[in-house]
Amino acid sequence: MFAAPRDDISRAELAGWQEQRLSQLLREILPANRFYARKYQDVSLSRDTDAAPLDELSRLPFTTKAELLEDQAHHPPYGEILTYPVERYNRLHQTSGTAGRPLRWLDTPESWSRLLDCWATMFRMAGVGPADRLFFPFSFGPFLGFWTAFEAASRLGCLCLPGGGLSSAARLRFLLENQANVVLCTPTYALHLAEVARSESIDLAGSPVQKLIVAGEPGGSIPATRARIESAWGARLIDHTGMTETGPLGIECSENPSGLHLLETECLVEVIDPKTTLPVPAGTEGELVLTTFDRPGSPLVRYRTGDLVRVDPKPCPCGRELVRLDGGIRGRVDDMIVIRGNNLHPSALQTILHRLPEVAEYRMEVDRTTSLPVLRIEVEPHPGVAGDALAERVEHAIRTELLFRAEVRSVPPGTLPRYEMKARRLLRKNETGTASDPRKS
Repeated sequence: MFAAPRDDISRAELAGWQEQRLSQLLREILPANRFYARKYQDVSLSRDTDAAPLDELSRLPFTTKAELLEDQAHHPPYGEILTYPVERYNRLHQTSGTAGRPLRWLDTPESWSRLLDCWATMFRMAGVGPADRLFFPFSFGPFLGFWTAFEAASRLGCLCLPGGGLSSAARLRFLLENQANVVLCTPTYALHLAEVARSESIDLAGSPVQKLIVAGEPGGSIPATRARIESAWGARLIDHTGMTETGPLGIECSENPSGLHLLETECLVEVIDPKTTLPVPAGTEGELVLTTFDRPGSPLVRYRTGDLVRVDPKPCPCGRELVRLDGGIRGRVDDMIVIRGNNLHPSALQTILHRLPEVAEYRMEVDRTTSLPVLRIEVEPHPGVAGDALAERVEHAIRTELLFRAEVRSVPPGTLPRYEMKARRLLRKNETGTASDPRKS
């Protein structure tokens, strides 16, 4: 068994560590894992345990979520991605299914323990320790996210406060009554709790909360969004990233906000051009590709996450040599909006909208039923704010900063939905005139 996840490893030491981990992973999963045995049947891999598998990595095909979903559809319910008999596994979680069918993922006791180790390292990086009281304001379901954080914090000795089965107002009262000083949620829900606090005359900025650890969607590293959250809560925001398939793998350091260090002792990181699949240099935006070392029972080798990232080429002031994603998760490859020749990430619109304090919530629709795609935006003002004037301000800001015109209209306060987990603010109307399922923003 390898040592606990490290955040103090040097780049020189990391290369040898990763070669050892990758070699062990491939020996463990081949040929027992039928998904990868079939996938690699035409690839000749060295069986020499002293060989350098990193040199062979580029010859391995990428793994995609579409392949994993197809695997589970053809071999229900868990697919052939499992390396061991199902009796070896004791944890089941699944993705949110925002973009289609949910993907199920199983863990063994060993891999689950390793995920908790990852959180222990990230808690240390975030300055969270046994004396802290952590509040989890959401209903626990099959989503992996904060199950691991909850159990890891409990194992660390923290007082863990579950907030399932409560209204948002009741969660705020629960938070105050129990003197929680760390909150874990999505950026969207942090903003919603702040909105509820205003309506309930709760002084959120005067609460004991000192830190918010957010994940589940882009936002935590978007300056306008984090500024709005930190102002409302009077607390430090810390961004985090992870996926059901990959587990928790990244967190922001205190010295360098708006970015994420990835635990490279637990995964191999690549960043590729999503169209050509060729590697991109540091400082260039591309798609994050991960190989996970610590879940051999349900492994991922060269997994295309669909997340858009940019590796920071500069040394981090915190001194860690782990790769840092400047701006965190910047968006999704499949959420790109093309409007009259402009390539637009939803996060660019979020930056503008969250910079306007009068905007309580918003929703976007891309209409492709006309000859030229149209972007429509609904903005919901806070009570007492003139909606028409706000819509004009938003339209002007988009035209000035993004150089195209969007159709913006205001809706009455309380009209747009609020989200506990991932926000679904982007809808697409296809060529047939029917609306697609909302996508995560």
